[in-house]
Amino acid sequence: MLDIGTVAKQSGLNSSALRYYESIGLIHSAGRKGLRRQYPKEVLQKLALINLGRKAGLSLDEIRGMFDESGDLNIDRQALLNKVDDIERSIRQLICIKDSLLHVANCPAKDHLQCPSFQKMLNEL
Repeated sequence: MLDIGTVAKQSGLNSSALRYYESIGLIHSAGRKGLRRQYPKEVLQKLALINLGRKAGLSLDEIRGMFDESGDLNIDRQALLNKVDDIERSIRQLICIKDSLLHVANCPAKDHLQCPSFQKMLNEL
């Protein structure tokens, strides 16, 4: 068993986040030792999965839906594939923005709005 402070330190989350995750059913403590919540060691792996989901842009509700009632992983693969499509769309848009900024920074034109290359980039955004 790991106490809440150890879990917070090893997961990189603060104790209030752990208590919140517990309040919404994402993680479960195994009880208390004195005043400190105790968690099974496996909670660290679950927190890593939650962190991955958050970094991928999933909401906590979406992440909670990836676990069944007993807390076991039950992944909606289609939802993940949809998220991959969203991420790929965002990447393409960010690349266009980056290219536009680089063009403006390096283009010798006095008025970028008159530059045909820049106009084309603006229309692609």
